[in-house]
Amino acid sequence: MALPLVITVAPNGARRTKADHPALPIDPREIGLEAARCREAGAAMIHLHVRDAEQRHTLDLDRYRAALAAVRREAGPEMICQVTTEAVGLYSPAEQMAAMRALKPEAFSVALRELFAEPEDEAAAAAFLAEQARAGVLVQHILYDAGDVTRFQGLAARGLIPLERASVLFVLGRYAVGQRSDPADLLPFLAAWNSEHHLDLPWALCAFGPREAACLVAAAALGGHARVGFENNLWRPDGSLAPDNAAQVANLAAHARAIGIAVASPAQARALFVGEA
Repeated sequence: MALPLVITVAPNGARRTKADHPALPIDPREIGLEAARCREAGAAMIHLHVRDAEQRHTLDLDRYRAALAAVRREAGPEMICQVTTEAVGLYSPAEQMAAMRALKPEAFSVALRELFAEPEDEAAAAAFLAEQARAGVLVQHILYDAGDVTRFQGLAARGLIPLERASVLFVLGRYAVGQRSDPADLLPFLAAWNSEHHLDLPWALCAFGPREAACLVAAAALGGHARVGFENNLWRPDGSLAPDNAAQVANLAAHARAIGIAVASPAQARALFVGEA
């Protein structure tokens, strides 16, 4: 029997603003209300970005705490809150790690290319990840191509990336022309992932453009999980503008159920990420 699909909503990201879509949530109250709508639509986890007063990306701890409190207030205590460490050219690996040490979130995502940017970063990154594993944090490693997959596997084999409570996110089409993803973009990732160095970890993907839903349904059919939302895509499959993030979540949940795949609750998602599913 297939595992239930864990749907993560990424409602805003680091770059888009209300000029891109008026329903894109920016302040804590908007993020909390959007989280509640998306939880009702089927999302088990929210991927959080926060912004400064000019809507610019930040890892500011007070802004993170305000957003996390709003999600808990509006969506309840069950929804998994995953924060981003994304650099966006503003933060060094040391600053990203310091932010997570101070914030102590339940879950965070980190790009392999950012945390292990240079060979000399390995010792500090490995120590940080070991510390987070001991603390029981759910760490999702972001991988942008098949080369990242192979490198991740190699670092894990060397003991530099702990596998406890770890998962990976494949980013489809980040460097494609016009950032328009296609389900076939998943194949190189899976070829690398299912190599002789295969790791028994949960994997998910996110995608760009109108074929986002097709990519995510393909992942679900192949045993993966999905991240959906305005961070990566504002469009419905028919090319029209989506009204909000909750509509994107509901559409994905409906497609999953239509092919016989259940949608995971937050409790089921936690069990999967901690290796109890």
